[in-house]
Amino acid sequence: MRKIRLQVALSKAGITSRRKAAEFIESNRVKVNGKIITKKGFAVDIANDEITFNEKRISFKEKKYYYILNKPPGVLSTARDERGRKTVFDYVRWVGARLYPVGRLDKDTRGLIILTNDGDLTYRLTHPKFEIDRIYEVKAKGRVKEEDLLRLEKGVRIDGKLARAQKVVLETKNARFTTLVLTLREGRKREVRRMLKAIGHNVLGLRRIAYGPLRLGTLEEGEVRSLSEGELAGLKKMCGE
Repeated sequence: MRKIRLQVALSKAGITSRRKAAEFIESNRVKVNGKIITKKGFAVDIANDEITFNEKRISFKEKKYYYILNKPPGVLSTARDERGRKTVFDYVRWVGARLYPVGRLDKDTRGLIILTNDGDLTYRLTHPKFEIDRIYEVKAKGRVKEEDLLRLEKGVRIDGKLARAQKVVLETKNARFTTLVLTLREGRKREVRRMLKAIGHNVLGLRRIAYGPLRLGTLEEGEVRSLSEGELAGLKKMCGE
């Protein structure tokens, strides 16, 4: 078998994402054939090399799990919370495997979040170069003007960087609020809320309804379901796996 980079090997084993794997390597937590490796680009042969993480040997035959959760508001997209607040992982503890969120949602945002232990797929689904669509339903305070919708598509500045929607669809509009459907291809922190703020509107409600080919559909808040074989194949095809 050809050699691969150490952080790629860790993600393939479901230990973590590629980005987080690099941090683990640099913090002396990974060994190859008994030797601590701190170089991220170190090449390994997963069929023959013994790789350990926190002194435990890594298996590359771990079963992969893929779930969709309809995240309720007030739930955190983290593994644990020091204040004891509910997290997305409280809904999948019965799985018995360490899962990771694909594209986090902030505490007050509802909707579709993928939970998996497939680190390589997580990397592909979240990296901007693969241009995976995320679709959000937004309830904005007040009446959003047509010229502001065009601004969202052309792009607004957030922290000096351009943030733009691939597509904006106006669903309803009245004096009190406007409902929009935004399609984005990035996952910056609180990006939708900050984009709406940039055009002068606060977000009253935010829900992610799609991620790539996956749709939230009729899944109730707090419910979890496995991805179908077709959905998983579609996801992998979209990001070049």
